[in-house]
Amino acid sequence: MSLEDPFFVVRGEVQKAVNTARGLYQRWCELLQESAVVGREELDWTTNELRNSLRSIEWDLEDLEETIDILGVEANPGKFKLPAGDLQERKVFVQRMRESVQEMKDHMVSPAAVTFMERNNREMLTGKPATLKSSSDLLDASVVSTTSRYIEEQQATQQLILDQQDQQLEMVSGSISVLKHMSGRVGEELDEQGIMLDAFAQEMDHTQSRMDGVLRKMAKISHMTSGGWLWCAASIPSGTHHPMPAVSSWQQSCYKGV
Repeated sequence: MSLEDPFFVVRGEVQKAVNTARGLYQRWCELLQESAVVGREELDWTTNELRNSLRSIEWDLEDLEETIDILGVEANPGKFKLPAGDLQERKVFVQRMRESVQEMKDHMVSPAAVTFMERNNREMLTGKPATLKSSSDLLDASVVSTTSRYIEEQQATQQLILDQQDQQLEMVSGSISVLKHMSGRVGEELDEQGIMLDAFAQEMDHTQSRMDGVLRKMAKISHMTSGGWLWCAASIPSGTHHPMPAVSSWQQSCYKGV
């Protein structure tokens, strides 16, 4: 046997698959022999599992046949150092597995099996024989199951809506916090600006008062200056040859006459 020969690996998998299929087939036969109505769920599951298992085994057997013919094994078995009669043994194994699979498939499509399954399905729907639950019980169970599924779907939908609302509330709460912080900052800035405006208004009032005082003094000085010069000029006698007093004394005499 060559170390690269894949036949023995696939053969082991096929043998295990056939053993599993035989177990399913035995249970399927037991269900067919029961006198009472068989549960449709178990019968359908067993039938589908058995059918799929047999189909998978057929594919594996095709792979085994390919390994027999691969690289000219059938034409030249000595090339792969196969013992005498090993090739024929492989063919016999494949043929035996095919016959076993075909036997189970033939029974599954036999008229007796088909008739039993049709009758069982019909009795499941009509509620007969008496050993089966009444149609009203089946209807009630169906209604309960449908209602239960509807309630579960509604609960799941409501939970999803609640989760979305929670997310939206968190977003709104975050936005409100930001707006509250911004409004607080704006209020502080407005207060600071109000204080600055009050200080500026006070400064303007003080400046206006000082300006008014300066203007009054300037008006008084202007009035005193223009009236004093005229009085001084009129009080000097014509033809007087006395020397002019000092400017400061003369100014003092003029201011005294005002």
